[in-house]
Amino acid sequence: MSSVEVKQRITVFGINLIVGFVFLAVMSVIFTPESKLGIFLLDRATPYYPFTVQNIMWLMFWVGCGELYVRFYQSRMEGAQIRKKYLPEDDESMLRAQDLGSYYRKVRPVEGERIFFLQRLITRCILQFQGSRSIDQANSLLNSSLELFQHELELKYNMLRYLVWLIPTLGFIGTIMGIADALAYAAGIENPQDPTLLKEITKRLGVAFYTTLLALLQSAVLVFALHIAQGREEMALNRSGQYCLDNLINRLYEK
Repeated sequence: MSSVEVKQRITVFGINLIVGFVFLAVMSVIFTPESKLGIFLLDRATPYYPFTVQNIMWLMFWVGCGELYVRFYQSRMEGAQIRKKYLPEDDESMLRAQDLGSYYRKVRPVEGERIFFLQRLITRCILQFQGSRSIDQANSLLNSSLELFQHELELKYNMLRYLVWLIPTLGFIGTIMGIADALAYAAGIENPQDPTLLKEITKRLGVAFYTTLLALLQSAVLVFALHIAQGREEMALNRSGQYCLDNLINRLYEK
């Protein structure tokens, strides 16, 4: 991962964390402690609000949205590289080792700039062919590089996968805490015949299960967007490999 992408992810993380706090503040103003949506989304009725499991889940959800933004942005930038026409795309051009210098200088990334899959593939294949004069070795390097980039792409989604796992886990923790609170309340009642006892226990149990329901909904949204983003990036990588194969490897020529 380049330093540019690391800085972007850190910046987006901070921005989305702030957005999460603003979102919670606005929701706290809109929904009162007595409203059903306030209890479902934020657990507004609890005496220790705003320190609730739901609020932590919302913060993690917004952090996940920031990670998704980075991945969607990266996939769009990767796809745009093919339209820059780094290599000849006509039906007649052939490339020899001495012809590749200009193409190498065109795609060689400048220090501090973002590095894309297509640029890395072209530079690796050009250097390999100039050094070995072997088309087979250049093609083998292309295949090996695509496999490595696929693994690299998987690693970039580790944080998102962790958040997708963390949010439902927080929801289950909130449910367990709610059930424990309801049982503790029932154990502390001196008069078991109190007609309001069952109603209060049922109410507390309902709030306890809200955390799991909200967590599953948030996780479902993140998982859906995660698969779309990963599919876009994998498609961009495949297109980069096909572009390099069609317009570089298949055009190499050496007597």
